[in-house]
Amino acid sequence: MNNTNRAMNRTFLALTGVILIGAGILAAAAGLNADVRTGWSAAAGSALTAWQALRDTAPSPEPVGSWWSLAAPAVLLLGALITILWLARQGGGRTRTAARQDDAELGDTAVEISYLAAAVEAALEGNRSVVGSSLTAWRRRGSKNTARTSLRLTLQARRGASPREVADVAEDLVSAIDALLGHRNDVLVRIGTGTRTKLARALRAG
Repeated sequence: MNNTNRAMNRTFLALTGVILIGAGILAAAAGLNADVRTGWSAAAGSALTAWQALRDTAPSPEPVGSWWSLAAPAVLLLGALITILWLARQGGGRTRTAARQDDAELGDTAVEISYLAAAVEAALEGNRSVVGSSLTAWRRRGSKNTARTSLRLTLQARRGASPREVADVAEDLVSAIDALLGHRNDVLVRIGTGTRTKLARALRAG
């Protein structure tokens, strides 16, 4: 429902997790096994020797001593900037416009998600099964038509409330949203609990 590439994200998270787990296992092994500590020391010594040999291939005036000493942090900084830009572009599918209709004669009409959220709150006022709600809008992946926006409706059920009753409330709300907008929408409904659920009194029969 957003612009994030799921396959890339999951691959990145999996690789990051494997690397972190591997580093943790090696660090723990180095603290428990002398042979592993010796191997770490030998590897660190070899890496330091290789770095010193590389620095000597591109000497520069003091105090830098080598152009490689400038190139290494520059590459790291560039990688960090690219990562920040990439992260900033993720999840760009969220929008404040729930629906939009363009008409050459009547003009453009847009419905803000805040309007629908307020209508949902008003419809739930006095409801004994639901203690809170939220409504957000997301552009469909790859779609440029904001009139075909997907919605996510989250309901916080009161303690002791019947799941069937809460589901019926959600169904009625979705039907009311469709009636307000004048067309059917893709709505993801999530029923769960939160802080308001924990603080609210339990629902009692009668």
